[in-house]
Amino acid sequence: MVGAPRAWAMGLQPAGGPIKEAIHDFNTLVFWLMVVITVLVAALLVWCVWRFSAKRNPVASQNSHNTPLEIAWTVLPVLVLLVIAIPSFRLIYYQDRARDADMTINVTAHQWYWSYQFPDHGSFTFDSRAVAAEDIRPGQFRNLEVDEPLVIPVGSSVRVLTHGTDVIHSFFVPSLGVQRYAIPGRTIETWFKADRVGTFYGQCNQICGTNHWLMPIVVKAVPQAEFEAWVASARTRFASTTDGNAPAVAAAPAAAEPIQIAAARQ
Repeated sequence: MVGAPRAWAMGLQPAGGPIKEAIHDFNTLVFWLMVVITVLVAALLVWCVWRFSAKRNPVASQNSHNTPLEIAWTVLPVLVLLVIAIPSFRLIYYQDRARDADMTINVTAHQWYWSYQFPDHGSFTFDSRAVAAEDIRPGQFRNLEVDEPLVIPVGSSVRVLTHGTDVIHSFFVPSLGVQRYAIPGRTIETWFKADRVGTFYGQCNQICGTNHWLMPIVVKAVPQAEFEAWVASARTRFASTTDGNAPAVAAAPAAAEPIQIAAARQ
């Protein structure tokens, strides 16, 4: 499966996991509610135009209110909102935190790239940066490819802990139904699961500066055996970025500059 935008596509991206499937179900519910309400209101407008036209009613009505109608147009919207609210709250809490997660990944956002740490697999850390347009190969997606994708095992519940080092970012992979802010000084939890092998594309969807548009995310879901082989390779390749069991997060350059300026003024 390839979870990526398609030209002229309508609707949500195909679901690559259970959270996105739940989002699809909720979207379908709201869509058909909108269809029913739109058709009903349009029919009432047409009926009112026909029934209460000047030709059919040469003497204007003097009615100022109608108690049953006022009760109806108050109660019915409340019922519609309840129909929307109950599954909406259930979906929000379903997305919120992992239950019995199989693994945890720390996601740290920078201007303008991502860092991933695997605390359950030796705490190795690596950066994931966008591939330049001139380096894109045939079959790849411009502005969506990265040099180091986030690799996960298919069918595993992945707890995601997001952090930020400079400004607010947002970790967003539409086809997996995951979206969480990455805020400096805070750790925010979410989770996702890929129920099929594939590559799933996302981006930072919180405006975070000049290169916000070039902060893609690539998640590769692979079989368990392939994931274990990747972990073994990653431990060697990214060993220099790992400091024991502590997150190997680089200091934000933007945060150091004001301190230097203040010191110079003193």
